[in-house]
Amino acid sequence: MIRTLLAASLLLSTPALACADDPQAAIRAAMADSAAGWSRGDIRRFMAVYADDAIFVTRDGLIRGKAAIAARYAKGYGADPAARGALSFRILGFRPVDPRHQILFARWQLTYPAGKKSAAGMTTLVFERGQTGWKIISDHSS
Repeated sequence: MIRTLLAASLLLSTPALACADDPQAAIRAAMADSAAGWSRGDIRRFMAVYADDAIFVTRDGLIRGKAAIAARYAKGYGADPAARGALSFRILGFRPVDPRHQILFARWQLTYPAGKKSAAGMTTLVFERGQTGWKIISDHSS
């Protein structure tokens, strides 16, 4: 029994260890978790990938801070998970800036229940590695 638990814990921890040494794998994992949070209606989980002082670029200007960004998403998409749709990202590429910063280029897509509609666009995200992992410090999505 103990041997089985130990083997299971090693298997579960291996991807996390690999991500710690591979910035792009860690960022991919963070983005997948964020998308899963959005799709389940869990705004806190969706926003976990953002730094507290993140900046979001909109056509109307800059939104500063994680709390303000979350409020914008809540206002624009409401509290009903079905109304928000299911979010996915197709990673197009990365550009390392330095050991603590990476730029992610991706296509985002929202699919709604019963195929009613969909929305898609592009995103450029600047990530910074901090004590709690890789976090978005700048988001420019269209």
